[in-house]
Amino acid sequence: MHLAPPPPPVGPISVQAARPSPASKCIKKTPRTARWLRSAWLLPVLAAALARSPVLRAQGREPAPVPRPVIVIDPGHPSENGVGAQGHGVAEVHVAWEVAMRLRAELAAVGYDARVTRAAERQTTRNAERARVANDAGAALMVRLHCDVGSGTGFTLYFPDRQGTAEGRTGPTRAVMDRSRKAALVLDSAMAAELAPRYLRDGGILGDSRTAIGARQGALTASIFSRVPVVTVEMAVLTDAADARFIASPDGQRRMAHAIAAGIARYVPHLRHAERIRQSAAGMRRPPPERGERR
Repeated sequence: MHLAPPPPPVGPISVQAARPSPASKCIKKTPRTARWLRSAWLLPVLAAALARSPVLRAQGREPAPVPRPVIVIDPGHPSENGVGAQGHGVAEVHVAWEVAMRLRAELAAVGYDARVTRAAERQTTRNAERARVANDAGAALMVRLHCDVGSGTGFTLYFPDRQGTAEGRTGPTRAVMDRSRKAALVLDSAMAAELAPRYLRDGGILGDSRTAIGARQGALTASIFSRVPVVTVEMAVLTDAADARFIASPDGQRRMAHAIAAGIARYVPHLRHAERIRQSAAGMRRPPPERGERR
């Protein structure tokens, strides 16, 4: 039987160092470069992490859209105060709703987030609840649409000029009162430019305390509950025949909505949308039909 030769005796294992690459020959071996070479494997890991960074991924993309300002439109009545005024066959609740729909459409068309406080013309909604709609939306402005009755004529704007108390709540804050007054001034100026004196007389701005309800409780109920700037627009005096005809007509409602939108664009500018409203408003200033009784 043939036996294979025995294996060589086992001695110390000798490991032959790998032959250095040509590139490594160019690197001067120092403690610093040695540490760098040992940590070089981290580079791909860091590169992958940076690629996933939301900051770097956002580079080169379109900027995030600017949040749209919220405007809450409150067509007056029906509420705890009744179904609204009437005069010369014109119902306040109806014209307030019609103007609100036109105003919402016009604001939405130029980029505002325009909302109304109720879903239907004859839906009864308490004034405190109307204010909560604007508060919950974080509205930049709440515009309340009403019509007046009495011996006067034209449009008048109201803002909370003092605190009042209603349903166990006292308000609004001084900050809301100050911002509401500024909004009323801006809206009145824009509305006067669009409507006065050819269509309606400009009645200026007054405090809530000058209204019948405000005189009783200090401010209007919606103002008391409001945490955002709030302006009440008495668009016309229905007991005046010319005012009633104007606000009942589709053209008058369109012009009223447009005038209020122009004021909102001044008070709450939104990129180019304010300029678009102003340009559109300028186009509306064409000579109207003759109205001899309103010269």
